[in-house]
Amino acid sequence: MIAVKVQGISKSYGKVQAVKRLDLEIQAGTVYGLLGRNGAGKSTTIRMIMDILAPDEGSIRVYDRPMGADVRDRIGYLPEERGLYPKMTLNDVLLFLAAIHGVPRKTSQPRIDRWLERMELGAWKLKKVQELSKGMQQKAQFIGTIVHDPDLIVLDEPFSGLDPVNVNLLKDILLELTRAGKTLIFSTHIMEQAEKLCQNICLIHRGEKVLDGRLSDIKATHGKNSIILAYEGDGRFLDDPSVARKDDYGQYVEVKLADGADPQELLRRAMATAKVSRFEVVTPSLNDIFIQQVGLGEAS
Repeated sequence: MIAVKVQGISKSYGKVQAVKRLDLEIQAGTVYGLLGRNGAGKSTTIRMIMDILAPDEGSIRVYDRPMGADVRDRIGYLPEERGLYPKMTLNDVLLFLAAIHGVPRKTSQPRIDRWLERMELGAWKLKKVQELSKGMQQKAQFIGTIVHDPDLIVLDEPFSGLDPVNVNLLKDILLELTRAGKTLIFSTHIMEQAEKLCQNICLIHRGEKVLDGRLSDIKATHGKNSIILAYEGDGRFLDDPSVARKDDYGQYVEVKLADGADPQELLRRAMATAKVSRFEVVTPSLNDIFIQQVGLGEAS
């Protein structure tokens, strides 16, 4: 089943075209990454899918229907900007968000209690939202996104403000939701998160689709000309025309070879001047593909 079908949508703000004739097809039960740099058009696309913004042209169907009240109640939306009421208690805000989607208190309260404990917010249940830290508010907003048990969950930068422990907690929950049959649209500019979670991706640059498909297929088409290399000693062997790009992470270097370059030749040069502790030919990371496709210039 197709959860979301987007056909030829465009959106302009004055003379700036944020999204240009974009097509998307998102299968139900998958994690779909909508990726791109800041300003690429991701949030505008999500807002059009959510019917917050109307496209200038094109069409959007969710579960094969145009957006309406019945479809909207099947969707949970976590915007990048927080939308909680700061002077209400956390519990009252979550009850209100559930009620908006038609969930009665006798159903929503047990759900809220379970999620508060799962997200380590149980002790803050009766505190005002404004008393919560930034990370706590992000977790609270996530609970509000899923409290009505939606089929489609749309997440715009869901890890914003979370420390590594809570990033891992939310990641585990997202995987559980997917295994339960939920569809996730996951928007981010952080490629490491997308690579861990997404089965399918769409990379947007300057409002246009650059890549679209299964992540495994996209990585395979970009070849095996990336190398993870850890060494001690003289690194001048990397200053060679066969090395198209190198990213130094301190503990290791990720090397992108030029087309036709021989990894074994690089290894021979490395061993002649340095002590090599790791040399691994790998498919390029999503971050590497991202940089190849959109470059390092100014975001639009």
